[in-house]
Amino acid sequence: MNNSVKKIVIVGGGSAGWLTAGVIAADHLVNKETGIEVILIESPDIASIGVGEGTWPSMRATLKKIGISETQFLRECDASFKQGSKFINWIKGDGEFYYHPFTLPDNYSEINLAEHWLPFKNKISFSDAVCPQSFLSDRHLAPKQMSTPEYAGVMNYGYHLDATKFAVLLKKHCIDNLGVTYISDHVVQINSTDTGDIASLTTQANGDINGDLFVDCSGFASLLLGQHYQIPFKEERHILFNDSALAVQVPYANPQGDIESCTHSTATDSGWIWDIGLPTRRGVGNVFSSAYTTDEQADQTLRKYLEPSIGKEAAAKIMPRKLTFTPGHREKFWHKNCVAVGIAAGFLEPLEATALVLIESSARMISEQLPANRSVMDIVAGRFNQKFNHHWAKIIEFLKLHYVLTQRTDSQYWRDHCSPDTMPESLKELLALWKYQLPWVYDTTHVGEMFPSASFQYVFFGMDAKNTYGQSNRRNISERAEMANSLFEENAKKTQQLVNRLPSNRELLQRLSEYSFPKI
Repeated sequence: MNNSVKKIVIVGGGSAGWLTAGVIAADHLVNKETGIEVILIESPDIASIGVGEGTWPSMRATLKKIGISETQFLRECDASFKQGSKFINWIKGDGEFYYHPFTLPDNYSEINLAEHWLPFKNKISFSDAVCPQSFLSDRHLAPKQMSTPEYAGVMNYGYHLDATKFAVLLKKHCIDNLGVTYISDHVVQINSTDTGDIASLTTQANGDINGDLFVDCSGFASLLLGQHYQIPFKEERHILFNDSALAVQVPYANPQGDIESCTHSTATDSGWIWDIGLPTRRGVGNVFSSAYTTDEQADQTLRKYLEPSIGKEAAAKIMPRKLTFTPGHREKFWHKNCVAVGIAAGFLEPLEATALVLIESSARMISEQLPANRSVMDIVAGRFNQKFNHHWAKIIEFLKLHYVLTQRTDSQYWRDHCSPDTMPESLKELLALWKYQLPWVYDTTHVGEMFPSASFQYVFFGMDAKNTYGQSNRRNISERAEMANSLFEENAKKTQQLVNRLPSNRELLQRLSEYSFPKI
């Protein structure tokens, strides 16, 4: 039980496997006498899902940490800049929209600007009043200039990317630059010790691969945590109804057309459609619930959505790929000497692009809290399970918030989403509280929350909840009115300055094909 943890074996490639390998390898002295060994086993026959095309701003720090230049990443992954999400038809289904930008409201921790914005709610949206990012997204502008150093920006940003190309880049970097050992082979047997730990994995061509810690990145198969250890799966379909998606890649009608600055999420009668702009194509998918519509109806909805942008004839010829999933996660993620990362741990739905950030967060904690030996591993595992059970619960709560605030009653799908029986208790408490006081920093109770309380504000006020909920009349906000007005004026001025000087996404990415961002 006191054996040192020196050899880490990752089962599965894709974004989950290679990000985990990269983070651990970059953090530790791999293949050095005082360091560790990282081995990744990837089946040669199983392709990655390849539709996780949106990241959070955290990906910038992750890529920088593992040593990939931003210029190289953007070029090789057909990537573009993501500044948040635009939600269309989620409120009434009449073409209305709102933004969830990545940049926090000005002076967010010092003043709740929502209180001071309420008197002007009919003149300007909340996101426009407190942050320039929705204006930039409306105009397809980039969050930085060519002279801005790598991974820096005038606005907070993440990326849209080609998931398959991303996995290829990560794989090459991990093998060539970080010392990760790569084995292309099938795992045919899992061998246990007397204590129930995994001792080794038997592969078809390379025999037994032993290790001290095994990371399950095998996707929906969940080969180690799910199949071998039989850790129960906690289904969340009663809260989040979606369990299917039809995904397709479509070319631009105009190859030099605008590249969107945010993910577009357009609500339908039984789900929603994602639309992600890359430099060379768009990634589009219809996410829906099989309990409320059929595959045929979902297919028609996707084609109808695409017709205005690619034409009726082209829309009729698309061949979407069907994906099915059960929304939920494992009851625990680290058991004995095995920890699951990515879809092997769980999956909810693509809304708000939580899949990649969960991978990043998991890999970071595994690496930073890597047990020195087996005797302390269970302590680390307990902390990991506690933290990530909280993360999954908060993600479920936040995603459900997008649905429960709707005013749509045009389908059973939307009516059922508003039923209290489908809401987590924690969300019911927040909604009850927000009837009398507006969302703010006190709604974040843990350090390192997945979604800052500002994200709840953007969705809450974006969904027009300002007309349903309000603040207590007992609170005197007049003493901070001058500061609030000054911040509103500064935001308006900054917005105009950025609109005038920032390049478009297309323009900046084209320049990047010839030049590189400065390195800090």
